[in-house]
Amino acid sequence: MHTIQRIIVLMIVVIITGCKGSPEKPITPTEIPFTKEGDLTLIKADGTTIRKIDIEFAEDDYERETGLMHRSQMENHQGMLFIQDDERIQNFYMKNTLISLDLIFIDSDKKIVSFAENAKPLDLTSLSSQVPAQYVLEINGGLAEEWVLEIGDKVTWTRQ
Repeated sequence: MHTIQRIIVLMIVVIITGCKGSPEKPITPTEIPFTKEGDLTLIKADGTTIRKIDIEFAEDDYERETGLMHRSQMENHQGMLFIQDDERIQNFYMKNTLISLDLIFIDSDKKIVSFAENAKPLDLTSLSSQVPAQYVLEINGGLAEEWVLEIGDKVTWTRQ
């Protein structure tokens, strides 16, 4: 009887330790390179061009949920334009976002309606448009102020 119990215990130990596998390796996210998909122009209400930048589009659920996560840098002439399905209050957060960003909320007429400036990296605080918006442009933190962007300024864009 003791022999059978010992064999059973030995088999259980072998199964348990065999299933353990190798120690877990940390997962390192792959750096996502910027891919220019279009050009965006910021325009003063009087028609004066403020700045032209290269943009990536975030227009499906996966792209909008991922956004600029896991990117360690973005050039000042680059940004990401989020295209939402409809105009409504927009809420964003900085989960897994490693760089400070300015969020520029834009209505369906392509006019700037509000800002969330210098959003802190990795912060889960909700950043709201406060008013309905259909588009959100993300650029490096501090550029909205440097470029003197204002509510009522307009944007246009083209795809490549």
